[in-house]
Amino acid sequence: MVRVRPARLSLDDFAMATGLHPDLVRRLVALGVVDAARDPAGDLWFSRGQVAAVARVQRLRAGFALNYAAISLVTDLLDRIAVLEAALRGARRPGR
Repeated sequence: MVRVRPARLSLDDFAMATGLHPDLVRRLVALGVVDAARDPAGDLWFSRGQVAAVARVQRLRAGFALNYAAISLVTDLLDRIAVLEAALRGARRPGR
């Protein structure tokens, strides 16, 4: 039997996958640290990619003792740096 993993996770499944309490997950969503969608009933749903985003948040929090608001800023800056580095690599390719 082949098991198909759902494309999105409920709040409880996401909390279990990340090891966080659901209340902390809600707080991270409110701070904009983690992205989530709401269904018509108001329930939160998360993409599987957000599990990796939470792991990144946890590494930053443990490594630098940052609060969650600061982590939001740091992750935004890291994402921007990644975009700029990718653009720079693309501009340096031969034939451009």
